[in-house]
Amino acid sequence: MMAAIPNSTTGTNTAVSGLDSTFADELGVLTVPWQGAPAPDPKLLVLNEQLAASLRLDVAALRSEDGVAVLSGSAAPAGARPVAMAYAGHQFGGYAPLLGDGRALLLGELTDTDGRRVDLHLKGSGPTPFSRGGDGFAVVGPMLREYLVSEAMYALGIPTTRALSVVATGRHVYRNGAEPGAVLARVAAGHLRVGTFEFAVRQGEVLVSLADYAIARHYPELTELPATGERNRYLAFFEAVVEAQASLVARWMLTGFVHGVMNTDNTTISGETIDYGPCAFLDAFDPGAVFSSIDDGGRYAFGNQPAVLKWNLARFAETLLTLIESTPDDAIAAVSAVLDTFDERYDGHYTAGMAAKLGMDGEHIDRTLIDDLLTLMAQHGADWTGTFRALADELRENSAPLDGLVPREHIGPWLERWRDALTKQGHEAAQTAEAMDRVNPLYIPRNHQLDAALRAATDGDLAPFEKLLEVVTHPFDRRDEWSAYATPAPTVFTESFQTFCGT
Repeated sequence: MMAAIPNSTTGTNTAVSGLDSTFADELGVLTVPWQGAPAPDPKLLVLNEQLAASLRLDVAALRSEDGVAVLSGSAAPAGARPVAMAYAGHQFGGYAPLLGDGRALLLGELTDTDGRRVDLHLKGSGPTPFSRGGDGFAVVGPMLREYLVSEAMYALGIPTTRALSVVATGRHVYRNGAEPGAVLARVAAGHLRVGTFEFAVRQGEVLVSLADYAIARHYPELTELPATGERNRYLAFFEAVVEAQASLVARWMLTGFVHGVMNTDNTTISGETIDYGPCAFLDAFDPGAVFSSIDDGGRYAFGNQPAVLKWNLARFAETLLTLIESTPDDAIAAVSAVLDTFDERYDGHYTAGMAAKLGMDGEHIDRTLIDDLLTLMAQHGADWTGTFRALADELRENSAPLDGLVPREHIGPWLERWRDALTKQGHEAAQTAEAMDRVNPLYIPRNHQLDAALRAATDGDLAPFEKLLEVVTHPFDRRDEWSAYATPAPTVFTESFQTFCGT
């Protein structure tokens, strides 16, 4: 491991206080003390006041000059010891032995009003020893993208990192020409990744300390289990992560979310969604949908996400073998038995979620009803989000929305089967429609609307971004004045739309 570079000193800025540093204290070998780059002319673009309050932070102090300095990375909070975190990772299937926070800093940890420990992390705060030739900075558009999409995911009930703020730095950053620089302040249950374990397993004794820290931080109920034996805490830890990630990817699939860069360094131990670089949401349903400009082979296509997540978990399992059993064969057998449960776990979460989207009881749904609907949607390019809301309208005897998505002569027989199944389960139409509306969003960050809002924000106009943020953080509540936000992108947009690992 590289030697720590003493480029950071304990901060004196009191705008943000009370940060702990348990990760750096206990696992310093996986960190490098560091300081963010100065921001020439920092300006606060957006602040999540509700999140700030839940973190016991003073909103007025965050909006002050000292607060903006902390959120831009140019000043460390009082008593904090910012660090860049080391990790490895498989990127598009290829192993990179050292990645790390190339443009990010862990400022420290806070305890929220529910008593949960969370990380306060910066993204785009300047180069670190892990930058690998990059400039370490970020630009306004991608940082606002992560802010808006992560908050939309939170509103949808999907485990995710959250965004506290975006600060424009006043620095020109060169991407497609000169673009305005920005720093995102991100809050997470933790920033431990599969890639963290891939790095630690090659460092020796730190692996045990890392595993124990992760268990205590994210799965404390396992701390009382023995370190050895058939039911040891490390095998139980692996099983807990498998369950968390199976549930998470099922939620992505139910929402039509395409992560876009499912590398192992973007697979969290906590089970939260992290890194919103090339992400997108489906308009027309297509299992092969790929939006990322660098995913030429479609490795991270929408329909591939469960299989990729299982592959990532296999890489995680490899890092734990020496902790689980005394012999390699026994350890491989133990983790394989757990990993083999992934498909059943995922299918259980997904089927239950799809049943709820269709207003049905998950324990008694005919899976062919789900599969046949998806086939129809794929054949006709039906809008993913709109179709499920249209089915609720169908129960209200309003057929127009569904008729605009799938021809009646094609979906009619399926509708008869669906209505019969609802009747057999004893569901009344109006109540079922209301239940469906509670789980099927009407508003998501539509790609064309988000793209337009970010372009405007880059040019200095935040109004479209602020409006879209308001809409997508109220995803289930129909408002007539928001009707345009429920409209799929025009074909001319979807034919050429790409996302990028934005920096």
